[in-house]
Amino acid sequence: MRERMRGRWAVLGGVAALAFSIPTTAPALADESAPALQEVSVPAGAEVIRGTAAVPGAEPSRVGLFAAAPSSSECLGPVAAYGAQGCFQHYGDTTWSGDTVADGMSAAVGVYTDYGRASFVCINNQGAGTWATCKKDYWEDGDVQLRVLRYDGDTGKFYQPEAWSGWIPADGQF
Repeated sequence: MRERMRGRWAVLGGVAALAFSIPTTAPALADESAPALQEVSVPAGAEVIRGTAAVPGAEPSRVGLFAAAPSSSECLGPVAAYGAQGCFQHYGDTTWSGDTVADGMSAAVGVYTDYGRASFVCINNQGAGTWATCKKDYWEDGDVQLRVLRYDGDTGKFYQPEAWSGWIPADGQF
């Protein structure tokens, strides 16, 4: 029963996240300027981790504006906002952070849990058009939620636009 309800809520959460993220994921036209950046905060005590450059050829494939499955595993909860994309690969507990805009800022993917583990943020400071990964060990019965946003490494501040995923089962079983 729990698994069935979990699946229904996950699907509903994913649909809601997609509906709310569509306006923020439209690419800027050539004559449009980047959206105004507004500073946002992450939870106090959130660990900020510099992502490891993804191995060439292992980057998630592109489906529309979202990152999809890496070559042999699923990448769940794809979410995107201006300049950043992210997803969660349950096998190996890997967070993917993609930087999509050459604007001097880094892509950031915050990871939150539903069981009280401290949140962390995976920073991709490899430059535009790249992917970085961060690994953490998650409780298999828990869920994670992703938040993509921009990060200024010079000031250590985070900025909107941002987008959230729905809750994603850490074990990948919806």
